[in-house]
Amino acid sequence: MLDDIWVDDAVFELRPDFAVLIMTAHGLHNGPTDDRSRAWLAAASDLEVQTVKIDAWKDAYRAFGAKPQRTRPSVDALTRRMPLPEINRAVDAYNSISVKHALPIGGEDLDHYVGPARLVRATGDEASEEALGQPEPGEVIWRDDVGVTCRRWNWRQVVRTRLTEETTNAIFLLERLEPMSLEELKEAGEELTDLLSQLSPEVRITSRLLSSAK
Repeated sequence: MLDDIWVDDAVFELRPDFAVLIMTAHGLHNGPTDDRSRAWLAAASDLEVQTVKIDAWKDAYRAFGAKPQRTRPSVDALTRRMPLPEINRAVDAYNSISVKHALPIGGEDLDHYVGPARLVRATGDEASEEALGQPEPGEVIWRDDVGVTCRRWNWRQVVRTRLTEETTNAIFLLERLEPMSLEELKEAGEELTDLLSQLSPEVRITSRLLSSAK
């Protein structure tokens, strides 16, 4: 799927500084939180929150009509849940990197996708899980051929593609706005690769960067 993922030009028009580092991980051995992933969460929980980067995401939400105080960007919501919650090893890994870099990261089960992921501005008639509600016209959403996979850019993911303890093939979306540099985005990807490789030494990870520069 990696080569088929795309970002609509309308999203780049909204935020020309947007870039996403897409990583796929095949052969992942996930499982419940353990001492190793618990330590990653604890270390991230002790870090000072980088509010300037989070504020950039709040501005992006306002640009398509969302109210970030009601539906918070994922990294904003995460930093308000200290100490970080234990989910499972793979989620713990990317949540710790997310907080460390004030970087929204989504992790999903690649095998539950139908067609390629794409980031678009909603028409408002996309299929969506009832708990998430229907996207509003112009809202930024991730979707596949079935429908919405994440509403309001990175606010909330659907249950269908959620990373579980049984996930073996995953996709991670690391989403950047300025003032984060592309170099820091790359570093965050390398750090996530390292953590996933510690969990699953045989994991095969590939990545691709999408930005307005193409």
